[in-house]
Amino acid sequence: MTHTSSSAQPLLLTNVRPVAFAAAPAGGPLDILVGTDGCIAAVGSGLPVPAGVRQINGKGTWISPGWIDLHAHVWRGGTDVSIDPSQCGLACGVTTIVDAGSAGEASFAGFREFIIEKSRERVLAFLNIGSIGLVACSRVSELIDVRSIDIDRTIACVNAHRDVIVGIKVRSSGSISGTWGLTALKIAKKVGKLTNLPLMVHIGEPPPLYDEVLDVVGPGDVITHCFNGKAGGSLNDDELIELAKRCANEGVRLDIGHGAASFSFRTAELAIQRGLLPFSISTDLHVRSLEHGVWDLATTMSKLLELGMPFEAMVNAVTSGPASVVGLPTQVRLEAGTKAEFTLFDLVDGRLDVVDAMGARATLRRIVEPRWAVLGAEALAASRLQPPPHAAPNFTCIHCGGAQKP
Repeated sequence: MTHTSSSAQPLLLTNVRPVAFAAAPAGGPLDILVGTDGCIAAVGSGLPVPAGVRQINGKGTWISPGWIDLHAHVWRGGTDVSIDPSQCGLACGVTTIVDAGSAGEASFAGFREFIIEKSRERVLAFLNIGSIGLVACSRVSELIDVRSIDIDRTIACVNAHRDVIVGIKVRSSGSISGTWGLTALKIAKKVGKLTNLPLMVHIGEPPPLYDEVLDVVGPGDVITHCFNGKAGGSLNDDELIELAKRCANEGVRLDIGHGAASFSFRTAELAIQRGLLPFSISTDLHVRSLEHGVWDLATTMSKLLELGMPFEAMVNAVTSGPASVVGLPTQVRLEAGTKAEFTLFDLVDGRLDVVDAMGARATLRRIVEPRWAVLGAEALAASRLQPPPHAAPNFTCIHCGGAQKP
């Protein structure tokens, strides 16, 4: 994360309600004073207002640790599908973006120099097991050839960039792995073991089947696109859901990874009804998904809330959950001396027409609205991206499947 120059002003946040913190003072809304060094100076009710302080009245808004988007593509200029971090970061309430395999070992140095080091947001990365990453994802065949994987160079890249590389990304679906089946996944798993890093596994059209992928991954690994609606590659029956629940209980992390083609309302609702919650909520934002029903992390969170995910579980899925995957602190505390990194947001009643990646439409009745992103003593206004003008007014009810009108 590239920080701006240190603020000359302390920051006072008043009337905010903590959620997803490991420890916070009991009682009603709090005030939080952040010193010019970017660390919390005081927490309490009715704190005095120091001279020269910048004061933001939260008016009862929620405050959580800074949001983390565990799956996005932000190697802008290096791949033809990536967006700029600023399009999905602080302006949307997200303080940490994890790039999911846009760069492989052959392109990672450029990704670090031109994106990671220059972004205001913290940008971390899963390194693609394929050496060239997603350089021309929109224009050329995506089939993995094992000759495009160089284990020695990939390990060397990890060792050279361990401060920002948090795992290995592999795309394990028929449209990508072709006749190689589980080979690329097994190679990625080997590299993960040799580097002591988790995998993030893209799962989609079979082969391989969802249960075959679950047989290879282990505790700490991430299954992204966990609630896709693709035939044969989805959690579409009770037996497979029970298998996924057992794997999740053993430490496999299920990640949403909405994207343009990888999230189904029906699949997600069925899983949640059966007690299978996602470990993390992420967007898979890229040029094809930005305006194709994803929009931002807050809207994706709102979809999971509408489908029955409990409020605090939803917030944990963009804070402590992904933090544990990428090695950031998970026991974030509101106490003096702690570095300030927060997202302030509201949960408002409304009607927002949305779409999943399968084309099903729905309406949201409770909407997550980011207000501020706080980094140290700096607070930046944040908001949810507005839906594009072509969003249709008719939708399919995610609860009954019937055609509805707002």
